[in-house]
Amino acid sequence: MTNARRAGVGLPPHPTAIIYCEGNFGRIDGKTANGLVRHSEHYRILAVIDSQMAGHDAGMVLDGVARGIPVCANLSEALAQCGGQVDLMIVGMAPASGRLTPEQKHVLLSAIRAGLHLINGLHEFLNDDAEFARAAADHHVSISDIRRPPSLSDLRMFSGRISSLPCRRIAVLGTDGAVGKRTTAVILTRALNDAGIKTVMVGTGQTGLMQGARHGLALDAIPCQYASGEVEAAVVEAWEAEHPEVIVIEGQGALSHPAYLSSAYILRGSQPQAVLLQHAPMRHWLSDFPQIPMPTPASEIALIETFASTRVIGLCLNHEGMGEAEVTAAIALYGIELGLPATDALRRSPQRLVEMVIGAFPELQATAARLGS
Repeated sequence: MTNARRAGVGLPPHPTAIIYCEGNFGRIDGKTANGLVRHSEHYRILAVIDSQMAGHDAGMVLDGVARGIPVCANLSEALAQCGGQVDLMIVGMAPASGRLTPEQKHVLLSAIRAGLHLINGLHEFLNDDAEFARAAADHHVSISDIRRPPSLSDLRMFSGRISSLPCRRIAVLGTDGAVGKRTTAVILTRALNDAGIKTVMVGTGQTGLMQGARHGLALDAIPCQYASGEVEAAVVEAWEAEHPEVIVIEGQGALSHPAYLSSAYILRGSQPQAVLLQHAPMRHWLSDFPQIPMPTPASEIALIETFASTRVIGLCLNHEGMGEAEVTAAIALYGIELGLPATDALRRSPQRLVEMVIGAFPELQATAARLGS
């Protein structure tokens, strides 16, 4: 995945962007917008469109921290807020269907007519839509379909090369989809680098790639026969390009999930020596399947460690629906129940993630100690 494909052909290295997330910002299906507001290396996010949250600061909506990114009611208001100096619009929704409604398509076409390039992370490829292709040509803008897979001739089968890599590999998996795996992976990668442990993240979804992961793929767009091989190839390429001490692999779905099975390919393709598990204690049902109960962390850990030759080294909490006291209690209780360190990547110090990793790989302590000396 090249920077040009992420950013749009002919755009500056860090283009300015409006995120379209009508009716979903701060919610599960707004996870692409949520992630880009929290962290973006490629784009300078200027505004978010969601009429239901209009008038608020986007950071306050997500985390109670002002980020200077206004939430606007519509495209006209967002353009006015930005002074008209915007390069592109990003589709910030990630519905389970992966498709757009007619109303959403109308807004995106309006953005094209306003001269904005489009970044689309859905399964519905807008370059294949005649109306969108014609509008983009007429207004001299590009459409980047982030999830479009490579051609069949370029897809790679699993080779076994992954077992020869000397670096530590840590997968961030979860008990559900949209539970915070990518956010924790981003924070973990940054924290390890800040500790002096050279770390690279391999993204496995469209949002991670948009945020700036230098290596990775949109795994759920890859034919299953090639999925393990493409994960393996992305991790090997990350090693060969940067020779990090640690590679963090972003998880997708959950190994136990009946619909989102990408975790199986991540475990087989990247063969991580360790896993961090992400869990939402207040989520009683799977996010897109309210008739299916959430698995417990204990059951998910047992499944992961049975399915793959790896070990879960810590639990990270998604604090949705939880107050500060509840988070503190959950961290303590899960620690006792599971015999593993637990934390909340967003509400607790990232140093706790570093401690989990060094606890599992004590040899990395020397690297961290050299930085601190």
